Amino acid sequence: MARPIVVTGAAGFIGRNVVAELNRRGEEELILVDELGKDDKWKNLVGLRFEDIVSPEEFLGLLEEGAFADARSVIHMGACSSTTEKDADFLLRNNYQYTRVLANWCESHEVRLVYASSAATYGDGAEGYDDDEELLGALKPLNMYGYSKQIFDLWAMKQGLLSSIVGLKFFNVYGPHEAHKGDMRSMVAKSYEQIKATDEVKLFKSDKPEYNDGEQLRDFVWVGDAVDVVLHFAEQEYGAPGGLLNCGTGEARTWIDLVSAVFSAMGVEKRIGFIEMPEVLKGKYQYRTQAAVERLRAAGYRKPFTSLEDGVAAYVQFLKSND
Repeated sequence: MARPIVVTGAAGFIGRNVVAELNRRGEEELILVDELGKDDKWKNLVGLRFEDIVSPEEFLGLLEEGAFADARSVIHMGACSSTTEKDADFLLRNNYQYTRVLANWCESHEVRLVYASSAATYGDGAEGYDDDEELLGALKPLNMYGYSKQIFDLWAMKQGLLSSIVGLKFFNVYGPHEAHKGDMRSMVAKSYEQIKATDEVKLFKSDKPEYNDGEQLRDFVWVGDAVDVVLHFAEQEYGAPGGLLNCGTGEARTWIDLVSAVFSAMGVEKRIGFIEMPEVLKGKYQYRTQAAVERLRAAGYRKPFTSLEDGVAAYVQFLKSND
C-alpha cells in the first residue's frame, strides 16, 4: 500500500484544489482533515477520491495513537482565513497552536511539511514584500489573522524548523471552489455575481491620495499555480531544503484590471462604481501587495504564472458552467 499524503483544510479553497490535482496525478491514498460544519462546504469533496476524512481534533488524537507515521507528507492548508475574524483566542488555537503541534509531529517522524502562511503577515507593506527570513521580525500585520500566521512563522524560525519545512506566503489567490468562503471570496467571484445582477461592479474608494479609486494594487494568483507550488515542495522527501517563501506572481495589478478582465470574460460592457471603504477595514487595508519571487525561483520553482486575464477567463467559464 502506498504511503499516505495528509491534506488539512481539504474541503477548503486551496486544499480542495490540491486534493483534485493529487487525484489527477493518480494519488488516492489521501487522508483528508477538515471540519465540514453545517454549510455547503462538503460539496467541495464531491468527486474527490481519498482513503479517509477526519475532523481536526480527531486527527490530532490519531497522531497521538501512532497513526500516519508512514505519511509521505503533510500539506497543511487548514486555518481560519478570515481577515476580519475578531476572536483572537480562536485564531491562536486554530492557526498557531495547531500548526505547532503538526510541525513538531512532522519533525519527530521525519515527514515533509508544507504549510500555508500568508501575505497578510506583511501588513501595509512598509517593510516590503521580501520573504528573506532575516526580515521576518520587522513585519507588522494589520489584523489578527495575519498576526496568527506571523507568530507561527517566527516560532518555526526560532526552532530552526524552516530548514526542513516549507511555509508559503500566499498572495491573492482566486479560482474555483471558494464559494463557501462567503465574504472572503475573491473579487473575481464577487464581480461575476454583481455583473449578473446589475451589470456593474462596485469597488472601494481610496482614502490615500497616492492611489486613485480602484487603483489599489494586488498580486493576484490563479489557484492552479498556487497548487502547483504547493505540490512542487510537498512531493520532495523529508530533508529537502525548506524555507519561508512567497507564493505570488511578482506582478501587481489594480482592482480595475481585475474587474475589467471579468467584464471581458463575460462579454459585458464595463461599468465600475465606487463606494466608501467599510469602517471595519479602515487602517487594516493593504493598498499594494507584490511578491518578491527571487527566493521561490532559487528554491527550484521555475514554471511561469498564469496571466490575470487568462486566469480570470478560466474562472468565469467555471462559474458560468456551475450556475
